[in-house]
Amino acid sequence: MLASTVVLLSAGLAGCNTASTLNPSEILTEGYVLDKEALDSIPVGSSREQVMMAMGTPSSTATFDNEVFYYISQKRYRAAQFMPAKVTDRQILAVYFDKDGKVSQIANYGLQDGKLFDFISRTTPTGGKDQTFLTQIIKGVSQAPTSLPGM
Repeated sequence: MLASTVVLLSAGLAGCNTASTLNPSEILTEGYVLDKEALDSIPVGSSREQVMMAMGTPSSTATFDNEVFYYISQKRYRAAQFMPAKVTDRQILAVYFDKDGKVSQIANYGLQDGKLFDFISRTTPTGGKDQTFLTQIIKGVSQAPTSLPGM
């Protein structure tokens, strides 16, 4: 009698599980999530204000020769809740402004074949201050030490 009760109870509880609860892995998306409609609403020649209204506040800004707005996002994968998450993808949307404060170029940077790549113009940027900065952001976290020295 006790054995049949245990079997029935176990069978009933097993029916409550689904495949999603048996898969402990997860993908975490952080930062700016690119909205294609918002990006299409800021063509070359748009003002800073139009960019801020459509895209929101940038993750970071820079002034090399002219101002640049950076919208940064990344995806991390974690195999289980107790394991550390690893960065699997990082994207940087860069909106470049000319000296008059109008959009001169828009680029969506990421890594392709281990090299910095612009997914909008489908090109690899040439060297320079901006390329070095973007490479440091995209590759930097994956090359950072996992613990402090002397520990």
